[in-house]
Amino acid sequence: MTASFQPNLKTAAIGSLPLTDPEEACRLILDGGIDIPFWPQLPKRDFRELMIPQCCEGMPCLQIDEEEKRIWFEIGDDKAEQVMAFYEKFMAEDPSRFKMSPEFAQGLYTFLDMAKQSGQTFEYVKGHITGPLTFTLGVNDQNRKAIYYDFELQDAATKCLGQKAVWQVEQLKALSDRVILFIDEPVLAAFGTSAYLSLKGEDVIRLLDEMVDAIKPTGALVGCHCCGNTDWSVLSQAKLDFISFDAYEYAQSVSLYPDHIKAYLDRGGILAWGIVPTKPTEAIRGETTESLHTKLLEGFAFLEQKGVSTDTLHTQSLITPSCGTGPMEEDDSRKVFEELVKLGKLMQA
Repeated sequence: MTASFQPNLKTAAIGSLPLTDPEEACRLILDGGIDIPFWPQLPKRDFRELMIPQCCEGMPCLQIDEEEKRIWFEIGDDKAEQVMAFYEKFMAEDPSRFKMSPEFAQGLYTFLDMAKQSGQTFEYVKGHITGPLTFTLGVNDQNRKAIYYDFELQDAATKCLGQKAVWQVEQLKALSDRVILFIDEPVLAAFGTSAYLSLKGEDVIRLLDEMVDAIKPTGALVGCHCCGNTDWSVLSQAKLDFISFDAYEYAQSVSLYPDHIKAYLDRGGILAWGIVPTKPTEAIRGETTESLHTKLLEGFAFLEQKGVSTDTLHTQSLITPSCGTGPMEEDDSRKVFEELVKLGKLMQA
């Protein structure tokens, strides 16, 4: 947790875009006026840029079927051997051995190249990594059992994701000394439901904190993005610099945990308000800068009524889309970013 970064309503974004041309996607980001640029995930370009496959390289027992566009873990008699080989690689403390290759993250490589060629420098730059809960609950073994329930593979996946995050931060430092990295955890929207009754708050905190502990020595600031409703008190107890949430739908939900949110803000935590809608994918068509401004102030008011000061909210908040725009139509995605930039300028005026 840090109190040194005061975003003062700067604009940032989540990750995915619906474009298939990496250069076009990066031009949209680099020339679009977003305060904190980010590299784009391009899931419509290749299934390997979907958030879970994108981070799978280097894990033991992993299988990839490019024709069927799926990944899974094949647990066989050689599991112990594969796990041991993974830990030997992990103990070498060389994050480059866990890098995301161009086939899985072309948006990252193009973003780095275009930004360097243009000579642009940034006060802050943002990256993102799939979270350990979403990954381990989202990928099964050959028996259709989530690898979250296999402790050895859960642990290996979490460590692999942490090393990928460290490698990514090192790449982004070529553009800025100040890197922000969001751990994307959409599965937390199902936390507490019948689907994941065995998932406890302490498990969420443990896995997130392991990721944060791996990333923090790089000097990066670390957040967690959840695009659905969840138990925000749990996220507020993790070692996060940012909590990123869908404020378009769930601003009032966050205010239901006033003591936890106030304690989090008192520790220097930052709220990333996802106020520009990306879900439903057509929702942005009915919004204007003025309507989003009104909705954001309404969201602030929910917390102000619980004792959070307006100054704190302005100082310790980012403005973002509610989630990635990858599933959207291209024109709708472009409007999301246009309205984001206009709203940021209005709020910062």
